[in-house]
Amino acid sequence: MTTPQRDRSRPINESLVFDLPLSWAGYRINKMCNSLTSPENRAAYQADEEAYLAAYDLSPEQKALVLARDFGGLLDAGANIYFLLKLGVVTGNGLYRMGASMRGETYEQFLETRNDHGAV
Repeated sequence: MTTPQRDRSRPINESLVFDLPLSWAGYRINKMCNSLTSPENRAAYQADEEAYLAAYDLSPEQKALVLARDFGGLLDAGANIYFLLKLGVVTGNGLYRMGASMRGETYEQFLETRNDHGAV
């Protein structure tokens, strides 16, 4: 008998666990984000973001989250953080800018909490 990795009856406070149901909920978001590994796709995204998103049949809510660069909302909607990083880079939002957004802080406020103030 295998022991489950997590006891679902005891949720982790203020944590979002990326599990199978959340993965399915974010399937289209993740597929779109993962496509941005290709230079051609990054160029197509930057040339016409609306058309690129339409090709992945995102729901209106998912599309609104992408356009708003609501990275926390995208995580809640099932985006995988590793795929979401690809979207961040193509939209000019590196890891620290994404972190600031997820914490509800400005980029400058977020940088003040980091040990390396020169990081981007």
